[in-house]
Amino acid sequence: MNEWINHPAMENLDPLKLELIKKAAEQTRGKNGKSLAPVMMALIHAANQKGVRFTSEEMDLILSLMKEGKSEAEKQQIDQTIAMVSSLMKTQTKEK
Repeated sequence: MNEWINHPAMENLDPLKLELIKKAAEQTRGKNGKSLAPVMMALIHAANQKGVRFTSEEMDLILSLMKEGKSEAEKQQIDQTIAMVSSLMKTQTKEK
């Protein structure tokens, strides 16, 4: 169920980032692409509050782990959701 935790890329990840990812994984278990947006926003917000910034490589890893075991339609839905979240994040950053 949590095979992703044994992924080689997780070995060198900052413990705080790993904890945030674990929480997000628990919250996304069994959810479809549309219901992932609030979880991703919460992950990013929690990270920002703690002064943590995920690199693009780390975000790619998180997304690939979220997509494991999903159908192609669900994977596309996740990609669309992430594009929406990214757009919102960029808009919020510009407003500050």
